[in-house]
Amino acid sequence: MRFGEALARLREAQKAAKGVSLYSRYLNRPAGRVLAAAAYRAHLTPNQVTLVSAAFSGGAIAALAVAAPSWPLGLAVWAALAVGFAFDAADGQLARLLRRGGPAGEWLDHVVDCAKMTALHAAVLITFYRHFALPGDRWLLLPLGFQLVAVLIFFGGLLTDKLTPKPPPGQPAPAPSRLRAVALLPADYGVLCAVFLLLGSERAFRYAYVVFFVVHALFLAGFLTRWFRALTALQTEPPTAS
Repeated sequence: MRFGEALARLREAQKAAKGVSLYSRYLNRPAGRVLAAAAYRAHLTPNQVTLVSAAFSGGAIAALAVAAPSWPLGLAVWAALAVGFAFDAADGQLARLLRRGGPAGEWLDHVVDCAKMTALHAAVLITFYRHFALPGDRWLLLPLGFQLVAVLIFFGGLLTDKLTPKPPPGQPAPAPSRLRAVALLPADYGVLCAVFLLLGSERAFRYAYVVFFVVHALFLAGFLTRWFRALTALQTEPPTAS
């Protein structure tokens, strides 16, 4: 199968766009589709693509933790995180193209996602402590709080998806809401990565990071309420004894 044919097949095997922000729908997923087609031509497996994603993200996080903040570093960190995120979208698409998806691949993908999420905010904490002239030590609590919020959103959404019954095969996916896709932009990981472009200015980075933290915390409150209500609605009365 040639690159163009693989790309065409990938376009036909996309996941539903419901609950996906505009960034993921129109930037990250299409980029992942191109990378998945290229990975197919390179005879890579989905798990190998996941490890490539981990390498880009891990390199960016390591650089953030070790190097002194600067404009060039910010650009490099953002680029590597964005590429890693695109490869994160590519592994699942390649698995669908090859029809080789399975529990092990899904497990590896989620483990890498969780590691990336926790390590990223830990690296911000290191940057705050080593390189920033913070107004007070309380600022060191910010990355820890953001890490907690990010993990709860990730785990809560993942667990809710696992506990929610899947629709019957062949049932058409609900039409995605463009308004919801716009509203979800601040909570998209790819959009969050752009904050590292401000690493050259300590003040700009700190306050942009605060804004994203507040937005994510508000989204967490809304998500937890919505998920709990949805799962509560799935409960049925216990069967009566005959």
